[in-house]
Amino acid sequence: MEYSGRQILNECMKEELDKLAVDMPDEKIYKRVLEYWDMIAKPLDGMGRFESVTAQIGAILGTDEIDISRKAVIIMCADNGIVEEGVSQSSQEVTAAVARQMANGTSSVGRMAASIGADTIPIDIGINSKERITGVLDRKIRHGTGNFRREPAMTREEAIRAIFTGIEVVADCEQKGYQILATGEMGIGNTTTSSAVAAALLRVDADAVTGRGAGLCNEKLQHKKQIITEAIEKYKLYEAEPLTVLETVGGLDIAGLMGVCIGGGIFHIPVVLDGVISMVAALLAERMIPGTIQYLIPSHKGKEPAVEKLMKELRIEPVIDGEMALGEGTGAVMMLSLIEMALCVYRGKTLFSDIQVKQYERYQI
Repeated sequence: MEYSGRQILNECMKEELDKLAVDMPDEKIYKRVLEYWDMIAKPLDGMGRFESVTAQIGAILGTDEIDISRKAVIIMCADNGIVEEGVSQSSQEVTAAVARQMANGTSSVGRMAASIGADTIPIDIGINSKERITGVLDRKIRHGTGNFRREPAMTREEAIRAIFTGIEVVADCEQKGYQILATGEMGIGNTTTSSAVAAALLRVDADAVTGRGAGLCNEKLQHKKQIITEAIEKYKLYEAEPLTVLETVGGLDIAGLMGVCIGGGIFHIPVVLDGVISMVAALLAERMIPGTIQYLIPSHKGKEPAVEKLMKELRIEPVIDGEMALGEGTGAVMMLSLIEMALCVYRGKTLFSDIQVKQYERYQI
């Protein structure tokens, strides 16, 4: 069998991806942080899941002196060709419009991030526009994906390039001293791509994971589900490997966020997930690079029906249950603010010994 130059290139890129690996966060630091929480003047486990979350962050960073004052939200912006099939209320022009808002700090996530001192890093990884938006990092792979009802969303080369783009962004953030990152995205039609990827990876019917996105009527919702069902059958995605699923029905934003998740593991930076799109990216990352999930922190339960199944598969439990469906990384940024408040207690160092009260003891139950 003869191989074309493109096939050889794709195989080489896939080999490079397969070589990536992550080691486990520091278990000793994890235990040390939990032990210190028990010394703080409060009931045992009084800060609930925030105690284990901060222990996870400490283990990732390799220190029990936890500081996340340098933080950012990485927002992957891309268009999806599947919107041609009427699966969204909005047209692709909205993606570029919101990216402009992100660049000047007036989008929802920009305002929220500014309120807690987090930087926003919007990235054009696949907006369907020739415009170069000032303040948006240009890492465009292509001008939007293909319409997966007619053709695969992207080539294997494009998918892998998008993944490595996310990894490279994390590498740059590590060099700049960021201590924690949040994930965000912007792209009309990306609840369709994420639902399709989720259905394929979880091997469930489209009905089980497909929601209304930004507010589809019943008729269009059924149409959206039917398109996903047809694509899974057409491309035989229940039997496909994760990378094939991504390149066939995924989005460049998902691929970029997948790289961010993997980058967190490689460079030992905790990554806070947002909603369904970043959870799909997390599942892809974990399937390709086992152990990545140890570096990921869930934030909130969104409205999309895929979330419950993704949570179960990833064995994660988001803290916030506010029925949010905004995207952009808003839920992840909200989680950052809650972690900061928990760390105020942790770093406050008000111990039982300071108030001359006997420390609570743990007993076997």
